[in-house]
Amino acid sequence: MGALLEVRNVSVRYGKVEAVHDVSLDAGEGRIVAVIGPNGAGKTTLLGAIMGLLPAGGDIRYLGEPLAGVGVEERVARGLVLVPEKRELFASMTVADNLALGAFARRREGEAATRRALDEVYQRFPRLMERRAQLAGTLSGGEQQMLALGRALMGRPKLLMLDEPSLGLAPLIVREIFSIIVGLRQSGVSILLIEQNARAALQVSDEGYVLETGELVLSGPSTDLAANPRVAATYLGQQR
Repeated sequence: MGALLEVRNVSVRYGKVEAVHDVSLDAGEGRIVAVIGPNGAGKTTLLGAIMGLLPAGGDIRYLGEPLAGVGVEERVARGLVLVPEKRELFASMTVADNLALGAFARRREGEAATRRALDEVYQRFPRLMERRAQLAGTLSGGEQQMLALGRALMGRPKLLMLDEPSLGLAPLIVREIFSIIVGLRQSGVSILLIEQNARAALQVSDEGYVLETGELVLSGPSTDLAANPRVAATYLGQQR
């Protein structure tokens, strides 16, 4: 399968501090690609650069086209969609209204297309259907993550970028969220997954990258990374 996203030699600076240095990775069509690493490794910064939220050096291509000079809204309209770490829901708005905002970039497709997308989201997340009139800020953590995913799916993404989707969730809910992520891939959505929960990320992904202090230190098939003694000891709590 071809690469939807190609990142080549990307670096990001905050003033004099280089948060991401010379990072290259691919996210292939029909694949889940995981980027794991400790807090402060530069994972969220890397996503910000890909999404156009942060200035970056290097080359980022999506669907074979360079993204230099392409704004955030246009990236979303092309099918590159980010679910941020803090979810960034509108707490004082209903579930239904939050979902409607997710379709904003595709508004030119018309009301019927938006309704079809909404029906698909409600089918995938029945709990959101049940709570569609509820304020987003009153949902549980797991329900808020489902709403963040549902809102992103309203934009019909080709590549969905997830920043720490398991953050702050109970283990049972984490398993449910990762099951949803696998289901999204099966429905044709490619995924770039940023995650501290290395065990879960490597279990569901096809390929993985390990980012430490802004640099890639390991990459390869996820099964190989999970078996790597360094990864096992540092991220999986196993001694080899």
